[in-house]
Amino acid sequence: MNLDDRPDWDTYFLGIAQAVALRGDCRRCRVGAVVVGPDRRIRSTGYNGSYPGGPSCSAGECPRCQSEVPSGASYEDCIETHAEANALLYADWLGCQDATIYITRSPCKDCTKLIRSSGIRKVVY
Repeated sequence: MNLDDRPDWDTYFLGIAQAVALRGDCRRCRVGAVVVGPDRRIRSTGYNGSYPGGPSCSAGECPRCQSEVPSGASYEDCIETHAEANALLYADWLGCQDATIYITRSPCKDCTKLIRSSGIRKVVY
């Protein structure tokens, strides 16, 4: 193996976020997020999905996904918790300080507020 073939850190953690996204439950878009501390250790991961035991988008139980609403609109009708929010819910608060969050797509306005409030310093998508 040639060490020059190693991915840089951003590429590496975005690849992990893409793998996490495969667990997503949304019919429209699977999203993954990874919180990484300044020491480059993973603190938490999250994907978009309903609460444990809750309704399932993939089973056709999400009103938003059943509608023709355009992308980026009517999130109040969605049953899912976003990947970024799930990653933050399962992260230790101290572990978020000065951390980076890697996300497979741009965070929405509400998730951006959560990220800013968590102590995360950098967002990569």
